[in-house]
Amino acid sequence: MSKQKNLRKSGKKAFKTTAWDPAEHLSTPESVAAYLEAAFEDGAPALIAAALGDVARAQGMTQLASRAGVTREALYKALSSAGDPRLSTLLGVMRALGIKIRPVAA
Repeated sequence: MSKQKNLRKSGKKAFKTTAWDPAEHLSTPESVAAYLEAAFEDGAPALIAAALGDVARAQGMTQLASRAGVTREALYKALSSAGDPRLSTLLGVMRALGIKIRPVAA
């Protein structure tokens, strides 16, 4: 018996979910800064790259790549969850976004 049929027999309703795209919610400098701050606090390189990718998509990957001095394809690759951007790429993207990295004692 399918899960849907089991839910109907038990009286429970199935939930409908929709995909959530963080890029749709990164429209202000404050939201971008808060999103990236959370990713950097976690410290996982893949999460930081993916978060930067979300911000880049929100702002326009082609325009950001141009401002960062890299190709659009290289930016997509570097900022994917499997990417591992070079420090120069990371700093170029952060500069193009108007975001500063500040060392803080742990």
